[in-house]
Amino acid sequence: MTTWLITGCSTGLGKSLARAVLDAGFNAVVTARDVHAVQDLASAYPEIAVAAALDVTNQAQAESAAKLAEERFGSVDILVNNAGYGYRAAVEEGDDNEVAALFATNFFGTVSMIKAVLPGMRARRSGTILNVSSIAGRLAAPGSGYYSASKFAVEGMSDALRKEVAPLGIRVTIVEPGAFRTDFAGRSLQQARASIADYASTAGPRRKENDKTHGTQPGDPERAAQALIKLVTGSELPARLLLGSDAVRIVSGELDTQRHEIETWKDASISTDFPAGS
Repeated sequence: MTTWLITGCSTGLGKSLARAVLDAGFNAVVTARDVHAVQDLASAYPEIAVAAALDVTNQAQAESAAKLAEERFGSVDILVNNAGYGYRAAVEEGDDNEVAALFATNFFGTVSMIKAVLPGMRARRSGTILNVSSIAGRLAAPGSGYYSASKFAVEGMSDALRKEVAPLGIRVTIVEPGAFRTDFAGRSLQQARASIADYASTAGPRRKENDKTHGTQPGDPERAAQALIKLVTGSELPARLLLGSDAVRIVSGELDTQRHEIETWKDASISTDFPAGS
């Protein structure tokens, strides 16, 4: 039976996905930094679920979670790198330690989990890795530069990884959600303590005290979970999957803008080549 290892299952998309995976009858290792937050899932499905404490910034815990999956179920067939959080700050406002912690979770934590499961996947010549990014991995809004940077890093790494492991029978997909009605914009969202008045009209509206979108997001995490299960159990995976009508609209607009800019500045771009025949 297929075994999933899902990070960040205590709330939001991770919790919805873990429940949907177990409802579908798959094996699952459900994880959270506080294992008590996911113990209810494991208790409800004692034959096919096991809970594990996992802080993805802890390499030993990452390796332990992968080992637990192999010992209990024989393998990790599907890794979902979902653990992560948001951070709001103008670039100048960002605290160095807070930004380092953000990257430790959002990017390096994802890498640690991948390294923990890849030896087993390579040995079996099969496996699927879903790296949960964001539409912020395609474009950056004022006040979200550091969060976007962490997701751009995930996407760049994932692009290379997909090409490296495809010949080994391993699939990699980047999942790019838009705004979902989860705790991401609530308890899970952090921001810099500093606030510089000159950025009040740009980064300012995205500070937590000014952002009124929490609880009104269009995305349904339960439907997203079903979409991901359908995706993974299909025969083909895209390199990237947008989740949500807002994601499709926003990213499509960004790609149109980028294409227009390339065409507008094409002459300047190609003027840097050596002359033909030289």
